[in-house]
Amino acid sequence: MDERAVTLEPQVNGEDEATNAPSNHGWQKVTYAKRNRKQQSKNSDSAVNSDTARVNGTLATGDKPNVFRSLEQQSEDRRRRVLEAQKVAAAAAADDHQIRSKPKHRSDDEDDDSDGVVAAENGQDQEKKVKKPKVKKPKVTVAEAASKIDAADLETFLVDVSASYESKEDIQLMRFADYFGRVFSAVSSAQFPWVKMFRESTVAKIADVPLCHISDVVYKTSVDWINRRSSEALGSFVLWSLDCIHSDLASQQAVTKGSKKGVQHASSKSQAAIFVALAMVLRRKPDVLINVLPTLRENSKYQGQDKLPVIVWMVAQACQGDLAVGLYLWAHNILPIVNGKSSCNPQSRDLVLQLVERILSAPKARTILVNGAIRKGERLVPPSAFETLMRATFPTSSARVKATERFEAVYPTLKEVALAGPAGSKAMKQASQQILAFTIKAVGESIPELSNEASSIFIWCLTQNPDCYKQWDKLYLDNLEGSVKILRKLNEQWKELSVKQSSLDPLRETLKSFTDENEKELAGGGDAAHQALLKDADKYCKGILGRVSRGHGCMKSLTFVVIAAIAVGAAALMSPNRESWDLKKLSVLFSSSPSF
Repeated sequence: MDERAVTLEPQVNGEDEATNAPSNHGWQKVTYAKRNRKQQSKNSDSAVNSDTARVNGTLATGDKPNVFRSLEQQSEDRRRRVLEAQKVAAAAAADDHQIRSKPKHRSDDEDDDSDGVVAAENGQDQEKKVKKPKVKKPKVTVAEAASKIDAADLETFLVDVSASYESKEDIQLMRFADYFGRVFSAVSSAQFPWVKMFRESTVAKIADVPLCHISDVVYKTSVDWINRRSSEALGSFVLWSLDCIHSDLASQQAVTKGSKKGVQHASSKSQAAIFVALAMVLRRKPDVLINVLPTLRENSKYQGQDKLPVIVWMVAQACQGDLAVGLYLWAHNILPIVNGKSSCNPQSRDLVLQLVERILSAPKARTILVNGAIRKGERLVPPSAFETLMRATFPTSSARVKATERFEAVYPTLKEVALAGPAGSKAMKQASQQILAFTIKAVGESIPELSNEASSIFIWCLTQNPDCYKQWDKLYLDNLEGSVKILRKLNEQWKELSVKQSSLDPLRETLKSFTDENEKELAGGGDAAHQALLKDADKYCKGILGRVSRGHGCMKSLTFVVIAAIAVGAAALMSPNRESWDLKKLSVLFSSSPSF
């Protein structure tokens, strides 16, 4: 009973009962006396170590119990542990970031205190890394490298190469290029910016680059050795060298198109060496370039606006060796670019003209080219190239450009070369027929300057080959407008043109054929404009036929008079009474002859 006895005590918190009575509102605290005694003894025992006692899971401070204190304590413990973990993690991350970023942000002039700290932490001392300055290679120009070539050493090298690869001339030429590759190995692309040079400089300026830096004795040693190599081996070497140049061009263009600027292109061989070796071959053996011309024309990898300066440079080298070969290459491979719609632009046209202007400006160029107009059965300026030249010189008024005047300046000399050759030769007869075929079409076009020039050339063709009259007869009705203009010119300028005809018989037969065709066409009717052209043509044909007939009659009369004079003279000399012959009688005899 004592343990479970319940007593009602007034709640006293260190104050008088009378003072707290109004705040209790009549309530009293229920306590167990025995339990209170046990609890008070426990509290007295633990009071030395702690100010807080736990009673039935309740925390109390002094006499004030707090039922939520345990929860708050646990929460504070968890919060404290979380904060401590975060602080440790943040400190570790900061140390790691500092260690990793220290080499990137440290300059050469900063103290290495941080390095010492890291070394202390690791227990090791690290020596300060000293950044060594880069040693710049000395810049070597093409001229400086070329000046160091020893002609005697080169000659010895070539003798050894020729002996070592006696039956392999292609390898000999590769070794020849390797020699100059070692000579110019120190020359960087910055010292020989050939792509920029070829793109921005004139043909006259790049023609002697880089061979102008080679001494005469080295040049002579080289070309004498080249002269003993076969054309086949030299042709292969030319194509190989051109492939090397185009490969370097492609790589430089790739760098230019990329984001990296100012990066010097590194090549396995100095491009200066390739240009030097190639120039020597082309100057000593210019015919080699003619041999590889079909490959250059047919293979697309050698074509294009970006490759044209290199081809022009190669032709310029060949011109140094043979001017006629240079013009041949220009007419067959360079001039046709003018006709291309995609490849022809002001820059290309300028290169085409610069090259031919350089050729024609050479000493005695006209004499050399006219005398050598036909080379090994081929014309320096073939009929197809002549047509291109004629149309570029005489365009329509709306198509005239700045380059037209330059074409007009070179046209007379090139025309003379295109039409030059021994009269009556097989080459001249063939050329005249080819030229006649395109000039009759040009005559019929509505371009006065072109029509007038083409008609003069057409009449020239008639004087060179009688077969051209038969060719004209076949082309007559298909080119009626052009034929009418030619007939009118023949009629108007008959006195000057008739003396150039070796024989009038082919012309007479052709004109008779024209009149027959005119009558048939007129009888068949048709378009009014076509009928008008036929009438004009028939009028001119009959007018020229009348003159040809009178000329033929004069020739017969002249022949009769000459024969009569010879007969009378012979009779007078053989007559025994030749004294009786009176000069007056002879004059009467001649005066009575038919007039011519």
